[in-house]
Amino acid sequence: MSANTPKVALVTGGSRGIGAAIAERLARDGFIVVINYAGEVAAAEALARKIEAAGGRALTAQADIADPAAVRRLFDAAEAAFGQVDVLVNNAGMMQLAAVADTDDDVFDRTIAVNLKGTFNTLREAGKRLAHGGRIINFSTSIVGTYLPTYGVYAATKAAVEALTHVMSKELRGRNITVNAVAPGPTATDLFLKGKSPELVAQMAKAAPLERLGQPDDIANVVAFLAGPDGSWVNGQVLRANGGLI
Repeated sequence: MSANTPKVALVTGGSRGIGAAIAERLARDGFIVVINYAGEVAAAEALARKIEAAGGRALTAQADIADPAAVRRLFDAAEAAFGQVDVLVNNAGMMQLAAVADTDDDVFDRTIAVNLKGTFNTLREAGKRLAHGGRIINFSTSIVGTYLPTYGVYAATKAAVEALTHVMSKELRGRNITVNAVAPGPTATDLFLKGKSPELVAQMAKAAPLERLGQPDDIANVVAFLAGPDGSWVNGQVLRANGGLI
């Protein structure tokens, strides 16, 4: 690609919540955005139309990131449409809370499959296929730090993602590719708010010194920094975007 050709950003789990905010922000910054989704086809298509109505370019692409073959097809689709992938944002994930003693095998296996194996699947493809000078932005959580009860399996998967981030930043030496992770704190998305009482939400909002929940755009801003020219010297790091929670 020439220097004037827009770069291509692949955002997993990009149809709603933080992923949708990231897709919109990167599109505003001039990236062509590939919006990956698992099942939310209507939301993904609506987001693509919104981005295009604002003058951006977007493509939707269905894939369960836990499936290695589906991830290969996802990269194939992006490359067929736009020639290459420059930025990978590993936003897709799941969270089902329970004490370790009460976690059943199905929840454990699915959390590992999506959060850890899914991230591994996309990292493996990116390691082979990402363009020179590209960016990889993984997603951890500030629970890797607070380690609250009932978050054991979720925190374990995200701690593993942080390990992959550090290792892969060293493995891509010579290709000018940065690998970092963003670790949000409590953020006002449907995923976070579901099942929580207003009192609990208010309590969690007050936990950080800035005394509010994060917003999806707060996290998208950090991703945009890492994906853009100003983030070029940040590599192998975990950025906690949590208002000072930890």
